[in-house]
Amino acid sequence: MVYIFMSDGTEEIEAITVFDLLKRGGADVKTVGVPKKEICLSHGLRVGCDLSCEEIILDDSLEAVVLPGGMPGTRNLEQDENVQRAIDFAAARGLLLCAICAAPSILGHKGLLSGKNAVCYPGFEKELRGAVVGSQPAVRDGSVVTANGAGSAIEFAACILAALKGADASKTVLDAIQYRK
Repeated sequence: MVYIFMSDGTEEIEAITVFDLLKRGGADVKTVGVPKKEICLSHGLRVGCDLSCEEIILDDSLEAVVLPGGMPGTRNLEQDENVQRAIDFAAARGLLLCAICAAPSILGHKGLLSGKNAVCYPGFEKELRGAVVGSQPAVRDGSVVTANGAGSAIEFAACILAALKGADASKTVLDAIQYRK
């Protein structure tokens, strides 16, 4: 199971692209509204999520936690105790922790990027405490996947899919949507 957390102010492309590509690749994905199922994304798109953050189940079925960026979405996610609980659960078990745009700052504030290669939206570099900050669109370092913003959402999703289902599955999905670098 992959939980994609979304809140009022979450960047649409960063959440919906990941959902779409992971589903195409055969991943079990659930959208999680924080704090409620009905949310309004950063540019006014209203969506109904599969679960509210209070309905999440943290067990052996969890494979990844995805944190899209956007403002104030990133702050809303970081302030939610259920999101924090999911991050802690995943980190303690070496599960995938994935964050894009401003959201890598959430992982940085928790010390989860220390010594890891990571990227973020320009201006948030200082929030990635202890990270080796790069400039590529998306990067995976062990169980952490980060990306720099909405324009990198496809590469971010492809990195996550490759980590979950293998590089061939990711390539198959990218080929099917006619993605070319």
